[in-house]
Amino acid sequence: MALPKYKMSKSNTRTRRANWKAKAPELGVCPSCGKARPAHTICPHCGFYKGRQFSPRRRAKKEE
Repeated sequence: MALPKYKMSKSNTRTRRANWKAKAPELGVCPSCGKARPAHTICPHCGFYKGRQFSPRRRAKKEE
């Protein structure tokens, strides 16, 4: 296993780690209801995907 030959300074470590972050998920617009939804998924608001109606989400039943 490789080991560092020299100690890495706090500045260099923090500079490297500054670019290692999570980004917010990209959301698209549902063509049927116009609300934001994740790409390639059934719309949680109206239940449409690619112009077809799918059964309501099970999670929505639990909330009611």
